[in-house]
Amino acid sequence: MEDVQIESSWKQVLKEEFEKPYFTELREWVKERYKTSIVYPPAKQIFQAFDLCPFDNVKVVILGQDPYHGTGQAHGLCFSVLEGVPFPPSLQNIFKEMLDDVKKPIPKSGDLSYLAKQGVFLLNATLTVEKDKAGSHQNKGWETFTDSVIRILAEKKSNLVFLLWGSFAGKKEILIPPNKHLVLKSAHPSPLSAYRGFLGNRHFSKTNAYLQSIGKESIDW
Repeated sequence: MEDVQIESSWKQVLKEEFEKPYFTELREWVKERYKTSIVYPPAKQIFQAFDLCPFDNVKVVILGQDPYHGTGQAHGLCFSVLEGVPFPPSLQNIFKEMLDDVKKPIPKSGDLSYLAKQGVFLLNATLTVEKDKAGSHQNKGWETFTDSVIRILAEKKSNLVFLLWGSFAGKKEILIPPNKHLVLKSAHPSPLSAYRGFLGNRHFSKTNAYLQSIGKESIDW
C-alpha cells in the first residue's frame, strides 16, 4: 500500500496486513479524523515507533495502550514525550524504577527515542487519539493491526523481551510463544497501580541480564 509511510523493513513484513480490508477502512477513517478533529500524534509520527526501530533491530518490546491525548505530548512512542514537555505520571514512575533498578539518573527529557534507537520497540496498541478524549480511537482497527505486529514479531524473531505492564498489556501474552521469548509482566506504571508491583519489578536489569545471556548487547536505559 503506497501511501503508508513507514520504515522499509516494516513495510516488507507488514505488506499483507496493509492490504487487508480492515486496514483500508482504518486508514480512511483515520485520514478523515485528521481532517475534522485535532488528532495526536502528528500524522507524520503515527509510525514513529517503527521508523526509529527497524524490524531487524528489535530486541525489546514495551506495549502501551493509547497515545497521550494532551497538547504536544504524543509523538508516536509509548510512554514518551518530547523534550520540554513535563513528564506524565506513568513516565515519572518508569524513570523512578530505572533509577532504583539500574541506577539510571532521571533524565531532563522524557523523549524515549534513545531507547528506540537501541532496539526497544515502544508500541501503543492504538496509534492515534483525539485531543482530550482518552480512548477515542479504540476499537476502530488499530488493535487488530498492533496484535498482528506483536504476533509477527513473536513468530519471525527469537529471544525478544516483552515487557507487559498492566492488565491490558498482560492479555497480549497469548500472542507470544513462551518458549521463544522472555515475557516479563507487572502492574502498570500509572500512579493508580505502580505501588502494586511496577515499582520494584526490576524489569530493566532482568532484560539486560537476559540479553547478555544470549550474547546480545544490553540496553543503556
